[in-house]
Amino acid sequence: MTTVSTAVHPCRNFIGGEWVESRSSKIVERRNPANLDEVVASIPLSTREETAETIAAAQAAFPAWRDTPAPQRGRILLRAMQIMEAEKEELARMLTREEGKTYTNSLGEVMKAVKVLEFMAGETRRLGGEFLPSELPKNFAYTMRQPLGVVGLITPWNFPVSIPVWKMAPALAAGNTVVFKPATLTPLTAARVVDMFARAGIPPGVVNLVNGAGGECGDELVNHPGVRAISFTGSNVKWAERIPL
Repeated sequence: MTTVSTAVHPCRNFIGGEWVESRSSKIVERRNPANLDEVVASIPLSTREETAETIAAAQAAFPAWRDTPAPQRGRILLRAMQIMEAEKEELARMLTREEGKTYTNSLGEVMKAVKVLEFMAGETRRLGGEFLPSELPKNFAYTMRQPLGVVGLITPWNFPVSIPVWKMAPALAAGNTVVFKPATLTPLTAARVVDMFARAGIPPGVVNLVNGAGGECGDELVNHPGVRAISFTGSNVKWAERIPL
């Protein structure tokens, strides 16, 4: 039977293909919701400057990823799906320990993410445009789809595997690069998902992760001129003052 370590995990950011320690002195703890005596992770509240560095890494990686043929991008998504499916039990147990779902529900959530990756891998072969009749003779009118650039993803704690994958897989399939800011309540599953993409062969800088509060990291993502799109699921109201969203 697969087990999950009960050790406390110090969380790191993933920038430009490397796991790096945050320079922030602000640290919050995540406790097992079924056993509040058990600390499962320590999470740095990264700074605006660190968030900007993460965005810069995504910007630098964008041209090469944009020019990668879409079916090649799809093969990486397919490998990420295969890794996630092979490690689904371990990921589900981590989700339960960190977020509090029953194991059955956690496993169901992981499998939803697996199916999204499978679907989006196939969609990379269907990123077509349109041929349009022209009013002028001997003119060929058509449309092409082009990626936007850096996409910021801000996700909640309640579905910490499936919601990030729902956002990340379409963005990557279309040729965008990603900066992912997960909820501070669920940093371990976020890091594991990003690690699966890295092991699947995603190029450095295409997927990046920054841990931090919405009021600082999230605000920098939303307002930074280098971020071309935002996908946000959550609330703009803190449900508990001691927990930064």
